[in-house]
Amino acid sequence: MRFTHIALQNFKPYEDADLDLRDGVTVIHGVNGSGKSSLLEACFFALYGSKALDGTLEDVVTTGKDDAEITLEFVHAGGQYRIDRRVRVSGDRATTAKCVLEGPDETIEGARNVRKAVASLLRMDNEAFVNCAYVQQGEVNKLINATPAQRQDMIDGLLQLGKLETYRERAGDARLGVEDVLTSKRSVLEDVESQIEAKEDENLHSRLNALESELSEVTSKIERYEDQRDKARQTLEAAQSTLDEHEEKRERLAEVESAIDELKEKIADDETTRDRLTERIRELDENVDDLDDSIEAAVSKTNLDEASDDALAAARETLDDRESEIREELSDARTKAQALTTQADRLKERAEDLESRAKEKRESADEDEAAAGDAAADLDELRETRADIESSLASIDETFEDAPVERGKAADLLAERRDTLSETRESLAETETELKNARERLAEARELRDAGKCPECGQPVDESPHVDAIAEREATVESLEADCESLESKVESCRSAVEAAKQLEAAESRAASLEDRLSLAEERIADREETVESRRDAAETKREEATELEADAEEKREAAATQADRAATVKETVTELESDLEALSDRRDDLDRVESLLDDRETAIDDRDRLREKRETLAEVNDERREHLQDRRDRRSDLREAVDEDAVEDARSRKQKAESYIEQVESDVLPDLREKRDDLQSKIGGVKADLERLSELRERREELAERVDALQSLHDEVTDLESTYGDLRAELRQRNVEILERMLNETFDLVYGNDAYSRIRLDGEYGLTVFQKDGTALQPEQLSGGERALFNLSLRCAIYRLLAEGIDGAAPLPPLILDEPTVFLDDGHVSRLVDLVEEMQRRGVKQILIVSHDDELVGAADDLVRVEKNPTTNRSSVERTDAPDLQSALADD
Repeated sequence: MRFTHIALQNFKPYEDADLDLRDGVTVIHGVNGSGKSSLLEACFFALYGSKALDGTLEDVVTTGKDDAEITLEFVHAGGQYRIDRRVRVSGDRATTAKCVLEGPDETIEGARNVRKAVASLLRMDNEAFVNCAYVQQGEVNKLINATPAQRQDMIDGLLQLGKLETYRERAGDARLGVEDVLTSKRSVLEDVESQIEAKEDENLHSRLNALESELSEVTSKIERYEDQRDKARQTLEAAQSTLDEHEEKRERLAEVESAIDELKEKIADDETTRDRLTERIRELDENVDDLDDSIEAAVSKTNLDEASDDALAAARETLDDRESEIREELSDARTKAQALTTQADRLKERAEDLESRAKEKRESADEDEAAAGDAAADLDELRETRADIESSLASIDETFEDAPVERGKAADLLAERRDTLSETRESLAETETELKNARERLAEARELRDAGKCPECGQPVDESPHVDAIAEREATVESLEADCESLESKVESCRSAVEAAKQLEAAESRAASLEDRLSLAEERIADREETVESRRDAAETKREEATELEADAEEKREAAATQADRAATVKETVTELESDLEALSDRRDDLDRVESLLDDRETAIDDRDRLREKRETLAEVNDERREHLQDRRDRRSDLREAVDEDAVEDARSRKQKAESYIEQVESDVLPDLREKRDDLQSKIGGVKADLERLSELRERREELAERVDALQSLHDEVTDLESTYGDLRAELRQRNVEILERMLNETFDLVYGNDAYSRIRLDGEYGLTVFQKDGTALQPEQLSGGERALFNLSLRCAIYRLLAEGIDGAAPLPPLILDEPTVFLDDGHVSRLVDLVEEMQRRGVKQILIVSHDDELVGAADDLVRVEKNPTTNRSSVERTDAPDLQSALADD
């Protein structure tokens, strides 16, 4: 699997980026904070979506933008794939607006479906991806710091061994589940048989008749008492109506008295508030006098003639004009200094890039020459392959010359013959069932005959039993046995026909596969012919370009020195202008003090006037409240005269008598009768339920007996399956541990190159031990920082090699991705890392992506990608093309 293209819009620091990713070692370099790692994170996000993020979807969208789009193209197992993702921000939340995976065979939509499809293609989810192929920045020691159990889970998952353990656990869970169900079903069967015996001993039908007769008598009594209770309720409602009417009048009287008390309280509270306002107004008058004194003192520190808005505005305008002049000069000086410095740095970088590119061009030219030779050698092999495929296709066509169908129709023939076989099997099964029933009926008739009974009706007979029925049944059995033999013969014939059709279908499938291989071989032959010519032309062109690049590099180094000298002169002017600005700031602070005091005085005067107005308003409101108070006192007198106590007392007496009767009936008589009725109904329901339950228990007993037999058979099968999965996983793990230990030692020897350590041991539980030359055992955590980083990189690459060699090309692994792998390494170990990268290439890793600013790694790259961030827009960009030439840089000055 190899990445071929990545395109970004509004993804993190990238507004618009488009980059082709090539085979070999690609180094992505640039200054810190320019967005190098974000380019790799975009590839990871394209594959696995939100599962690839440490944060949320909002984090991937460029600040200030509403949408982010990511497109990743890659090749896998000979097919071209493309993933398009779009994230949309709405309010404070981001969602996936589009997620599509386009492949050679189908198109998949939806974030979850695409993530599952990618995990299936690569045979690894997002966690397995970062554990195997993607060494993220700052996580170089992730595997070494993991516990053996965690490391075992990671590696077993990558090698697909975790699935065997999952299957074994599932089989074990299934076995335990079957045991639980089997035990439960046996217990239930015993309980059901016990219940059937108990219920058969009860006389349920007689009990039901007696209970129904007693229920009829109790129901009649309840109806009589309920009629008398309803009449008492009508009397109670009339008395209650009279009491409610007088109660309403009392409530209105209470409301009026409460309103009177509330008005009195509000009048008193507002009078208290007016007294507090008078005191606050006096305090504000004193504050205004104090502010007048402070203003006079502050004006004396400035050059103002008076403390007025016009004088302040004029002074500020003078300061603003001067500040504007200084800032304009300062801005120009800073811009010029920055431009000169940037030009010098960029010219120096361009010179280094040009020299590096010239070297790359010459190396690439040599590779093109070698590739042209390899392609010419491949042509002969491909042409031989094409001849073999054509010969195989001719043989398959000869097979179909004597077949009952032509090539392309074998699948239809197989389906037709399978249908015929299925129909014949069904007829045989039906006939066998009829034969079994006929044999049972014949055996039953013979038993009756031997017992001296009629074989037809089963009644005793005085003379010899009638045997005509037995003869008929014997004839039926013989006929059915003959039919079964005929159908069994037909089934065998149909099986043979199906097998012949399967062979034709397999040949037809092989022909289709061969035709696809023939087409692919034709394409590869054409591709190799074109490669030979194009690579040789490219080699000549690249050598000419290298000579031109070396001349340009020398010219840019000279221009860089000139621009650096000019930048130093301009920076001295910047320092002088910044000092002038500080002096202006002190004068502005004095004006601010005067203006602040004037604002405080105006605020105090406004507060005083507002409080005076509020005090007058409260006096007016209290006058209105006193008028409302007199109105409510008059209403209280009217309500007191409207209450009739005699009518109230009579209604209370009638209500009490009705309540007493209702309470007696509902609390004593009716509850007892209803309870008795309910008890009888419950007993009747219980007897009926017992009768239904007895019938259900008999049916349940038969079902449980069949279920227990089936569960016992299933338990034996699941036990055997659990044991098989466990043995297979242990065998495969031990084999992979031995291979991984060997690869880890080979890789660590290559990248470390130190005689202090003899070997590394990886035990069956994935525990790691490093042995010194004297035999002393160390844990990986005891190594130095740089040694731990190299150790972990070695382990990562060994796992990668194990996966690649174990898969054997059937499912190519993703690119090996290293994000700032030199962070923990000293200069001596960086060269070892370069050796590791070259070794992985020799091992067949097609694509390696590295984020680094280390010069030695940059020099080892097959392809260089520069990431730069615009200081004005804060947006990143990627490029392979040259920066502006020397004449353009000088023109900017």
